[in-house]
Amino acid sequence: MKYVEPLFRPPAEADSLIFQVAYGCPHNRCKFCGMYKTVKYRLRPEDEVLDEIAGAGKRYPETARVFLADGDVMALPFERLKTYLDALHAAFPKLARINVYANGSSILGKTSDQLRELRQRKLNTLYVGLESGSRNVLELFGKSESPEGMTEAVAAAQKLGFKCSVMILVGLGGKKLRGEHISETAAILNRMQPKLLSALHFIPIPGLSLPDGYVPVTEYEAVDELKGILEKLELEHTVFRANHTSNPIPLSGRFPHDKAALVRTLADQLASGTLDARGPGALPLFL
Repeated sequence: MKYVEPLFRPPAEADSLIFQVAYGCPHNRCKFCGMYKTVKYRLRPEDEVLDEIAGAGKRYPETARVFLADGDVMALPFERLKTYLDALHAAFPKLARINVYANGSSILGKTSDQLRELRQRKLNTLYVGLESGSRNVLELFGKSESPEGMTEAVAAAQKLGFKCSVMILVGLGGKKLRGEHISETAAILNRMQPKLLSALHFIPIPGLSLPDGYVPVTEYEAVDELKGILEKLELEHTVFRANHTSNPIPLSGRFPHDKAALVRTLADQLASGTLDARGPGALPLFL
């Protein structure tokens, strides 16, 4: 397999076979994200990808899960994406699902018929970065998507049978927009009703160009913020995870069944006196 670093995947794709069909992110202007800042966005040559798929099919014929990288694979032209899905099915007879990063605009950029065709080819989970339900927070950090557009995209995809794994960034609003970030993120998630929800803790890593005057929340405030969001959620059938290394406390559960237990776990941690109330806490060795 040929990869151009850096290469990223969601934690849930640890056991998936990864094909890099593009390099970088087509937007790449979000101030909270340093993932692809060293990479110029471009599509990988189609014949190169198809050759790699065919070769991998001979070496790993038992493959059941595939993840297509990079940053927003749903933004690929429909015909090219469909060609890759067909090639994957030809190479891997036991293939059960294919997952990708997506964005609101790239989902809505496909017609309903096109989305239906992709779903029929077992494109399954779309990892969508909501980050915040607050338009002010998103604009502050240069994300071109709107909460309303992402809600529309998730609804359109889930109606056709896709699973949308929606990601939020706890602490993204900083101290100034903290309350707005909590309330509006919960409100948008309640409208979205995502099948999967992941919470990551926003960590201002070196090299990020943060907005002027931005003051990050402390570790204590971040945990309290997540508790505030979860308390406001009214989700009917959602798997929740906060198991990324950025999170001070690993959590997982199902809404609505585990909501009270999740909130109680966070409340106990807040009362324990172990969280850093003055700074970001101990940073993970890797993200």
